[in-house]
Amino acid sequence: MSGDAGRQHPGPDSVAIPSAIREAIVAHARAALPNEACGLIIGDRPAADGGVALRWMPTRNRAASPYRYEIDSDDLLRATIETDDADEDFWAIVHSHVASPARPSPTDIGLAFYPDALYVLVSLHPDEADPETGKDGLRAWRIVGDQVFEVAISDG
Repeated sequence: MSGDAGRQHPGPDSVAIPSAIREAIVAHARAALPNEACGLIIGDRPAADGGVALRWMPTRNRAASPYRYEIDSDDLLRATIETDDADEDFWAIVHSHVASPARPSPTDIGLAFYPDALYVLVSLHPDEADPETGKDGLRAWRIVGDQVFEVAISDG
């Protein structure tokens, strides 16, 4: 998936996610165990348009499953209204993988309905932790159609 040979990366190549947002995502994911967690990073504009991550908005996983996520429809409606009223955008759609790598699954790819947003995944599997820091694996992706492109993350 991250081998983008022969395909033009749609950008951005890299993004900054503030450490406070990253820590809140991981805490939300851990609190949701044994199920996947989900939420949104709200930005000043879409990540695809060079937007900046502003804040984390945790949501409920309507699926209540360790294998998939579905942002609760009431939470999604509330987030849509709030971001629209504030002239903000969904910068990233976030969810956790309980026991698999922080890479989009075929289901994740099929349900990627926001092509201008990033898809940020956190893996809680111990083998996916950063070998230097021990932090949970957090990775970002652009999913455009059925094509998946990794986006490097730095602290913001």
